[in-house]
Amino acid sequence: MMRTITIAMAALAATSAGVAHAQVTPPPISANPVQDDQSGGLVVDVEGGMSAPLPILIPAMPTSAVTSTPAGPTDELGRKLAQIVDDDLRNTGLFKTVGPNAARGIAYSEVTQPNYAGWSGGQALVQGYVRANGNGTLTIGCYLYDLAAQTELVRQGFVVSPGDWRRAAHKCADSIYTRLTGEGPYFDSQVVYVAEQGPKGKRRKQLAIMDQDGANHRFLTNGQNIVLTPRMSPKQNAIVYMSYENRRPSIWIYDMSARSNRRLVDNVSQNFAPRFSPDGRSVLFSMSVAGNTDIYRIAASGGAPQRLTNAPGIDTGGSYSPDGSKIVFESDRGGTQQLYVMNADGSNQRRISFGGGRYATPVWSPRGDLIAFTRQGGGAFRIGVMNSSGGGEKLLSNAWGDEGPSWSPNGRVLMFFRAAQGSGRPDLWSVDLTGVNARKIPTPLDGSDPSWGPIRP
Repeated sequence: MMRTITIAMAALAATSAGVAHAQVTPPPISANPVQDDQSGGLVVDVEGGMSAPLPILIPAMPTSAVTSTPAGPTDELGRKLAQIVDDDLRNTGLFKTVGPNAARGIAYSEVTQPNYAGWSGGQALVQGYVRANGNGTLTIGCYLYDLAAQTELVRQGFVVSPGDWRRAAHKCADSIYTRLTGEGPYFDSQVVYVAEQGPKGKRRKQLAIMDQDGANHRFLTNGQNIVLTPRMSPKQNAIVYMSYENRRPSIWIYDMSARSNRRLVDNVSQNFAPRFSPDGRSVLFSMSVAGNTDIYRIAASGGAPQRLTNAPGIDTGGSYSPDGSKIVFESDRGGTQQLYVMNADGSNQRRISFGGGRYATPVWSPRGDLIAFTRQGGGAFRIGVMNSSGGGEKLLSNAWGDEGPSWSPNGRVLMFFRAAQGSGRPDLWSVDLTGVNARKIPTPLDGSDPSWGPIRP
């Protein structure tokens, strides 16, 4: 059974150990961009990519007293916490970090009283602390300072169980990223994907889930049946996917709490390419009937499917706009595989892609402004984006076999899978909208078909 994880906000208070400042209540954790005035503080231009990364210093987080916990001694946790914040920020390509292995150590009393004059080589400073509480929980503080202005920009605190200390580090990094960029958070999120192993033509494919940085990996299915295209529900309580159980493709739902599966669509006809609606109450999928493949919608609880398209050819890959009013999908009704948009009831179907080659696997951005896709042309598969009305096309990758994009919760980063020519062994990769910060995501086995879930509460 999936654990219910609670990260409580902590009031960062003065203590007898010498962290001296008035008790405050941190602002709530939010998936929305920070709205406060940044005109007087540091601001990172996310459109500029790696052209001018902001230098930021992240020393190890000290502890009020070295205490043994199930997650390790609190002094070791302080270094690991700082390293995760370092990794998260550096991997965006927007920051030039000096992490806990290079930055000088600080005393516990210095966390809220930074020695501004004692730092060089950075424009911003991240400090924090870890403290073991009497009830078995940990309090983790997180502060961001502007070194030139000598001002505090972020103050956050989290109370977590020892097993959830990594989530507090991601929340800390999200707070800093959001404050400096004005963009929504995405570090404290999970990815479901297909873990692959075995020889070409006889691959074992299992559902797997992990944190967005590849940590806390675990398998959800045993690999007895091939699975494809897993998609996480908006509430993160279920995964819809295609399974070849009984050697016929059909749509299944995995319940994250019960760790159980149920068939959503009867496998009388072949059905595939499922995806949840934004409210999680229904599922889009494709079904082949009498030689024609169309897009259907079905309640997530089951029932009779509703047909949404009825054109000759193959219609598949449906993805809702964030407000649920429209659906983008791929179709070869015009002779080549292109992208189309229609209203949620199936009306007003119109083509939006007109470039050379073929377009597939469209996914609507959670911001609503862009549609990501796979474009095949010139013997290669690449990841690209275009405006939701078509136009403004931009390719973000330039490898031989890139497919299946999935958006980060803030709509600034895409995860996809890449296979080297002739290898048949895909890996997970991510790239931001500048297209210059591609990086491989570590997984225990080969990986394909990622689906990036929303930010966790």
